[in-house]
Amino acid sequence: MEDNNLKDDNQKQTIIINKLENKSNGIGTAGFVLSLIALFLGWIPIFGWLIWILGLILSFVGIFKTPRGLSIAGLIISFIGIILLIFVFAGLAAIGANL
Repeated sequence: MEDNNLKDDNQKQTIIINKLENKSNGIGTAGFVLSLIALFLGWIPIFGWLIWILGLILSFVGIFKTPRGLSIAGLIISFIGIILLIFVFAGLAAIGANL
């Protein structure tokens, strides 16, 4: 008798399996890494600028995916890098104008 009750209890149970999704933003991470590298290599004329542009583009595209943290950081680093690059070129232009 107990075996029949046990079978009925098992058949009425609902099993819920929560599968956790591993959320990552590969494009945003790549943009962050390229922006960080470009911050240090931005002084190399073509190579640094190319890495900076790629980092900016990938960070911008990564903003539209979740999670956004590294994408935002990549955009901020890219903007800081372009500001530094503008100051360096302005300083070089000023030095060149005085010669």
